Amino acid sequence: MSFLYPAFLGALAAISIPIIIHLFYFRRFKKVQFSQVKWLKEIKKETASRSRLKHLLVLLARIAAIAALVFAFAQPFLPKKETAVVQGTRAVSIFVDNSFSMNATGADVPLLDQAKAKATQIAEAYSNEDDFQLITNDLEARHQRLVPKEAFEGYIDEIQSSPQVHSLGKIIERQKQALESSSAKQKNIFIISDFQKNISEFQNDTAYQFYLLPLQATAQANVFIDSLWFDTPVQTVGQNATLLLRINNSGQNDVENSRLSLSINNETKALKDFSLKANAQLVDTLRFVITDAGWNRGKVNLSDYPINFDDDYFFAFNIAAEMKVLAINAEQESKYLNALFAKEATISLSNQLATKLDYATLNDYRVIILNNLSQVSSGLAAELSQYLANGGSVVIFIPENANTQSYNEWLGAMQVNRLAQLNRNPRAVSNINTQQEIFNDVFEKVSENLDLPQANVSWDMTSYANTNEQILLKYKDGGAMLGKYQVGDGKLYLVNVGLNNTASNLPTHAIFVPMMIKTVLVSGVSPTLAYTVGKDQFIEMPAPSVKTENIIHLKSDSEDFIPGQQLRGKTLLLALNNQLKNAGTYFSYETAEQPLAYFGFNYNRRESVLDYYNADALKNMFAAPNVHIIDAQRADIAQTVGDIDKGVALWKICLLLALAFFLIESLLLRFMPE
Repeated sequence: MSFLYPAFLGALAAISIPIIIHLFYFRRFKKVQFSQVKWLKEIKKETASRSRLKHLLVLLARIAAIAALVFAFAQPFLPKKETAVVQGTRAVSIFVDNSFSMNATGADVPLLDQAKAKATQIAEAYSNEDDFQLITNDLEARHQRLVPKEAFEGYIDEIQSSPQVHSLGKIIERQKQALESSSAKQKNIFIISDFQKNISEFQNDTAYQFYLLPLQATAQANVFIDSLWFDTPVQTVGQNATLLLRINNSGQNDVENSRLSLSINNETKALKDFSLKANAQLVDTLRFVITDAGWNRGKVNLSDYPINFDDDYFFAFNIAAEMKVLAINAEQESKYLNALFAKEATISLSNQLATKLDYATLNDYRVIILNNLSQVSSGLAAELSQYLANGGSVVIFIPENANTQSYNEWLGAMQVNRLAQLNRNPRAVSNINTQQEIFNDVFEKVSENLDLPQANVSWDMTSYANTNEQILLKYKDGGAMLGKYQVGDGKLYLVNVGLNNTASNLPTHAIFVPMMIKTVLVSGVSPTLAYTVGKDQFIEMPAPSVKTENIIHLKSDSEDFIPGQQLRGKTLLLALNNQLKNAGTYFSYETAEQPLAYFGFNYNRRESVLDYYNADALKNMFAAPNVHIIDAQRADIAQTVGDIDKGVALWKICLLLALAFFLIESLLLRFMPE
């Protein structure tokens, strides 16, 4: 047996007090005159013996009561063999998982409320001299230090559910940082969580004692929208847009005929029913017609219970009033391009001579077309390479008088196929790639005798394996009339004929119209439709066209704050710095509340996956003497923690014994005759 506070054993000297009282206790007798006392001798002897026995029993009861009371203050315990017991104050850090998954119920009580109660009970296992840290997913500044027990208990009452979610590895690093500031010899880390598998990995550290309390919900059912995206990167007014959604059922039951609802600018655009097996996911589609240019605010909704923080998915996208295309010409403008784009209200074509090109405006265009340039200057090559890296699209029509050296130096630097030699033999296209985005919705059915373009004079191209070429129009001999390459974030389309009717019939062929129109429609970088609440990231918006001293705000129905701001060229980067707390649609504005851009924010879907570690799984993962798995369903959490931390505590038994001996003393004095 050991004592937590052995200094109190010095109080055993108090045992001498009842002994002294007993030794120097002389009873005063009252004299009574008797004529004859011989009959009292036997009675006197018997009474004196009984009195001495009573006094001795009272003395023993008093000594035992005082000793038991002293032992209770010294707090004796039986240390466990596998636990190294450390005397003195302790530093205790307790993590209460307050993420959205803790809103699930167990025994008709939300897991978060259970976790707060467990944290309070854990604190009861320690003394007022110990130091405590409370930490949650919010990682608040005031929770980054050790505080007294009273302040810690006050923090527990203030815990609210939060959209923030972090891995246990990150949480424990924060706990260790706080504990390192303490001089306590024993440092204990408590984790109260539902232990979702996607956040529960951490490295054991034998310098700390870990206590894991897994909480488990009684019902596990959740269907949520994981992500969404458009099937093409660019949307236009009047277009039939296709929105793809990844839906996940992380529950244990199948879902039948659940409904999806899509609204754009607060107007319902599509409704659809879906069914999904348990622990499965699917990609579904919602189709609608885009009617408004400018910023569009979208929301997809499904109905689910009991976890509903992930039932809405907010997003926003911008529809340009017009898409700008630039044709860089060697000499004359192309009558074919002019005629083609003149009929498109949403596409604006500009023409510039290669010798008078304004490089500063290149990034204003969605697509750049090189029209029969005999050579590509080093300056133009560098600008176009940067334009491609930033997500632009370039279409090259190679004339028969092309300077192979200037072209090949540029094409080689971009790791695409180069010019080999000029081929003056007629070549016919035999195959069109309808799987690619350029032609995937042009033909309802491709017949065997389909009329396809022919070339009179064309370039033979190299065919290197590392060029990631995708052939869109293929000749019978296997060469490519039209090849597509991914260069940086952009797309390069290489046409091995010039843009004239002598080189080929492509400019006058029916396929030319959808080929060029779709090239414009699918060009550009896919926009970010939605962002995640609590994720440390920059969001992008076009910089205001007029430079002012006004500060950009972000605003929703419930929040209005000023994000960090950094200007990069024509893009303004906004840093949220964890200021945004709620999911929804936000817009940016300056002093007047005229929206500059819209953004959709959603709660982190990591919390939506109902896949947990139970107590047995945690024991298998952390089979170490310093990691203790505690059954969170036990009512006596404080005693359980104390038994693990300090061994089997005996102070309560000692206190009960002290009370019992005081009671025995009272009974002896009252009922035992002398």
